[in-house]
Amino acid sequence: MGINTHIGEPRPFRAGTPPHLPGGTGSAESKNCVTLPVNRPEGESPRRSGPVISFYRMKQTLPADEFLSRSRQGVVIDVRSPGEYRSGHIPGAVTLPLFSDAERAEVGTLYTRVGRNEAVERGLEIVGPKMAGFVRTARGLSAGKTLYIYCWRGGMRSGSMAWLMRTAGMQVVVLEGGYRAYRRSFAAPLGGRPWRFIIVGGFTGCGKSDVLRAMAARGEQVLDLEALASHKGSVFGALGQDAQPTTEEFINRIHHCFRNLDPSRPVWIEGESQTIGHVVVPTELYRMMQSAPLVVFSLDPAARLRRLVAEYGCFGTGELAEAFAKIAKRLGDGYPRALQCLERGDIEGAAVIAMNYYDKCYTRSIHKEGRSFSEFFIPADDPGLAAALMIEKFKTGELTVTGRPDKAETE
Repeated sequence: MGINTHIGEPRPFRAGTPPHLPGGTGSAESKNCVTLPVNRPEGESPRRSGPVISFYRMKQTLPADEFLSRSRQGVVIDVRSPGEYRSGHIPGAVTLPLFSDAERAEVGTLYTRVGRNEAVERGLEIVGPKMAGFVRTARGLSAGKTLYIYCWRGGMRSGSMAWLMRTAGMQVVVLEGGYRAYRRSFAAPLGGRPWRFIIVGGFTGCGKSDVLRAMAARGEQVLDLEALASHKGSVFGALGQDAQPTTEEFINRIHHCFRNLDPSRPVWIEGESQTIGHVVVPTELYRMMQSAPLVVFSLDPAARLRRLVAEYGCFGTGELAEAFAKIAKRLGDGYPRALQCLERGDIEGAAVIAMNYYDKCYTRSIHKEGRSFSEFFIPADDPGLAAALMIEKFKTGELTVTGRPDKAETE
């Protein structure tokens, strides 16, 4: 208690935070406001009542949505083990594990096989020597900001770390229900709002991703699944990318993006298979993408080929050969021809084989379902120009929805 204080003239105390406190009258903080009278010095002329001191007591725990909203102004700390953090975490969270993976396994086994008391005592033995280090690290991270702490269930790990940091004088909020509650909160932002998705498809090499990023730079809402997945979708998609996240972490990233999107405005998404590399698009999101309007980009084949050579020609022949090997059976006699091209340094020849293969896949896919689509011809390999034209045509209603769509890009 005593985070923020105000001393002043008496005022009525209402069921709500006074206007001079964070949140204003009637806000969620009202339950945490305490108003106390202040005695006047002896001999001072009396008034109807004395001045007051108002204390603002910060909530010690918050549900997932409020935790995520408020934590933008603070520092989010994940106190789970390193392995749990790697599997998936709240985007932007810093790892400060109470236990290592081995220590967590030891305490968990003790809890299951022996009992709670023994597990707690062993946990204290492990954590005790680390406490000063935890405080120093957290103080350096906080820089005076509030710490927002979570563990798996919002139980002993986050509670213990919160107690330690409060004892050291830091402001701390714990996520109610922990990381599990955070994951369970995903359904509301996605399924509970009237999202307006527009899917962007097209033949390989037409620069869809670059056009979408140019649209984002112009203020359009874009969900870049390939960037979130660290993969470009095809068998060549991992080249030049960071290691892919787990599917769990990929979904966390998607959820984080949706919290910053406005459902009243269109959201542009590149057409993808449900699997991007080794991560999987959530079923509900993928279903919504499949039923959304589709815009199919087209670009001159020669320009597409130049783009593919520029994008992938910088990689070694060994990396490119490994990628071709993943579709060897589907390529038929194209596979050995692609390898021969790579061996003699003919990147363009290999790119032609890959482009022809993906064009056939895409042509088949656009006739599989009866979903309508609009075709958009890109006059030049200029993502900025294409983005500007797309935005203009969409706003003027020139993008009419006719024809048949693609199911999604497939390998």
